[in-house]
Amino acid sequence: TSWMSLKQIAAKAMLVNISDAIVMNAVPKYALLTVAIPKSYTKKDLKQLASGFKKIARKYNIEIIGGDTISNNKLDISVTIISKTKNATLRTGTNVNDLVCYTGKLGSTKKDLDKLLNNKKVSKKSKFIKPKLNAEFFYEAAPYINSALDISDGLFFELERLSKSNKIGFEFFDSIDNSVGCSGEEYEILFTYSKKNRKKVEKIAKKHKVKLNTFAYAVKGKYSCECRGHHF
Repeated sequence: TSWMSLKQIAAKAMLVNISDAIVMNAVPKYALLTVAIPKSYTKKDLKQLASGFKKIARKYNIEIIGGDTISNNKLDISVTIISKTKNATLRTGTNVNDLVCYTGKLGSTKKDLDKLLNNKKVSKKSKFIKPKLNAEFFYEAAPYINSALDISDGLFFELERLSKSNKIGFEFFDSIDNSVGCSGEEYEILFTYSKKNRKKVEKIAKKHKVKLNTFAYAVKGKYSCECRGHHF
C-alpha cells in the first residue's frame, strides 16, 4: 500500500473487472466481493477499502449484492461482476481484411511501474493506479465492431489471443515498439471492425473524445507474442 491507498486498490479491483464486461458489450449490474483482510487492519483501513468499492459501484450503477470476508496474512480481493447484454461482442468474429485498432495511448503503465519499482512517485492520474475505461464509446460503437478484448496483458499478448481465437495473423502498417506492445495493465480496448464501418467508428470515437489507433489488418496466418504475458 505504499504505492496505492486502500481506496485506490479497491477501486482498481472493481474497474479491471468492469472492463471485461464493457468489451463484451455488457452492462455491469451487480458485484460480489470476496475480501481477505489482514488482522492488522484498523477500522479506518476497512472504511478506506469500502469507500473504494462503493465509489466505483456508484459511478457504474452497480449494486453490491454480497460476497464474503475472511482474515488472511495479506490483502486479497476477488470481484465477480454480473452483467447484462442483448448482443455480446466476443473475441471471435474477426474476418480476414478486418482493420485492427486500439483505443488511447499505450506504454505509460509500464513506465509508471518502473518508476514505482525505483521508489519514484507517479501521477495520481496514472492509468496504473486508475484505469480509464471507455464505456460510452464502446457501447455506441459495438454494432460496428466484430471482436474485442481489453488490454490487460499487453497489446502483443492480446493480439496472440485474438490470433488463436480467430485463426488469423496481422499485417502491421508500421512497426510497434516493445515499450508500447508489451505494456500490461493498460485496460484500453483492442478491437476489429470491417473497413466499410471505419467512418462510423471514427465518428463515434470523436464524439466521445477517444483516440483511435488503427494499426493493422487481419490476414490468413497466425501471430505469436514475444513479450512475457503478465498483469504486473
